[in-house]
Amino acid sequence: MQRNSRMTRLYQSHRGLPQNRPQQTRKKLQVIICILLVELFERFTFFGIVCNMILFCTVKLGYDHYQAATVNLCFVGASTLTPVMVGWFADTCLGRTKVLYLCTLLHLFGTAMLPVVAFPFEDFYIDTHNMIHQMEHREQHILFYTGLLAAALGIGGIRAILCPVGAYKLQGYDQHQLLSFFNWFYWLVNLNSMIVFLGIAYIQQSVANNLGFLIPFMSVLLMLIAIHMVRNNLIFRSKKGSSLLTTLGVFLNSLKMCCLHYRHLGGDVASWLDRAKENNGGRYSETHVENVKVLARLFPLYGLQILYRACITQIPSGYYIQTMNSNLHLNGFLLPIGAMNLISILPLLLLAPLMECITSCYLSMEKTPFSPARIITLGHACASLSVLVAGLSEVHRKGYPLTEQALSGKVLQVSSMACFQLAPQYILLGLAEALVTPSCSVISFHMTPSHIRSISLHFLTLSYGGGCFLGALIIQLVYLLSGGNFYPNTLHEGNLEHFFFFLSMLMTINTMVFWWISYRYSMQFSHVST
Repeated sequence: MQRNSRMTRLYQSHRGLPQNRPQQTRKKLQVIICILLVELFERFTFFGIVCNMILFCTVKLGYDHYQAATVNLCFVGASTLTPVMVGWFADTCLGRTKVLYLCTLLHLFGTAMLPVVAFPFEDFYIDTHNMIHQMEHREQHILFYTGLLAAALGIGGIRAILCPVGAYKLQGYDQHQLLSFFNWFYWLVNLNSMIVFLGIAYIQQSVANNLGFLIPFMSVLLMLIAIHMVRNNLIFRSKKGSSLLTTLGVFLNSLKMCCLHYRHLGGDVASWLDRAKENNGGRYSETHVENVKVLARLFPLYGLQILYRACITQIPSGYYIQTMNSNLHLNGFLLPIGAMNLISILPLLLLAPLMECITSCYLSMEKTPFSPARIITLGHACASLSVLVAGLSEVHRKGYPLTEQALSGKVLQVSSMACFQLAPQYILLGLAEALVTPSCSVISFHMTPSHIRSISLHFLTLSYGGGCFLGALIIQLVYLLSGGNFYPNTLHEGNLEHFFFFLSMLMTINTMVFWWISYRYSMQFSHVST
């Protein structure tokens, strides 16, 4: 009987018939559920740290506004960059399974440090002599930054190894299917973020106060359980091909060869990158150099996303500080500061179905929808307008009288203007994100060959992380150059609106430059599509 069943399976395999279809369906459903759980718990962990970090740094650690905003942006930037770095380290050194275990341990350690820093020792730790023991500020800072660094590395490893965008089979998709995929992909991500914000912001600010940092620690424990269930099916193994080091090596070798042959730049080769080819005296094969030449066409796109991303990071920095210094009471209920982030997520949730309908109508009428480059230009303009509106709102906000407001056990002097009057700047920035992010992913994916698409998406991620660090750098420079006036610790005594106007001017220039070069991406995109 056993032999007959074995022969039946061999016959089905030889004939290409499905085997154990219910079991395979059940296994696939289990993997999908675990992916969703891992994504949910990872979002809980990330937003549990970022959601009210500025409030924690200012109230608990005594930071100024510019210092708290810088710390928050640096953590967001590090969490954005580490997936690229950890993914490369996993592929070249230890292997993805070992790196996954290492990153989960770092993640667990980092999220365990944050509740230790936030723990109210003065309420619980009193010795026999009735003396209150508090953690020294130096020890607090060491544990705080150690925890943030470990958590950022852990988040990067989990995002890089467990089902990144490259795990989805998108090779056969055309440009409209790709845009539809990325629209709905980011729609699901932001729906998840909205659900997370609904709970975390209120718990951290009004219920658990500083102990709200226990939420990331508990979510990491739940995420580890979900990962352990089907870890072998969750680990995505990328294709072998070009790498970041190879790409950077081609650029460095081309520069070296150009310095040696500077007199013949215009005559010998069609592009300066061709200097790195072996037949021109370089170190790299023709395939590697041609791949880098394709990526080089996208570098202006990546570079112009850096300042745009610095504008997007105003939501967890400048906009957050504005909201924190506004009236959060609504019919006697104290709204959590992070709840304003939901207003920026709503355009992302509403625009994806709307764009899907518009694209379907254009295709049914046999018309060509807007190119991704034009959509990005419109998104950049919305970001510039959002920061301009933020500056005008700050001028309007300072015209209201001051009132007292208790946040995390500390009474602050804030403007009596309702925080909902800041909604337009959040909506515009959410609209910009809904337009730009999917379109950038489509261009990066569609205009590169299949074997270097992961590298293209890595460079796009690097530009996003670089934008976070650029935003932190701009805050530091503006604070130093203005003597603290443009990024004040007490908003009604300074001119935060000047910072927003300055950032809006930079973003306007950035938008005009992208509009000027966007035609090349529209032409190349249409050429690739045909």
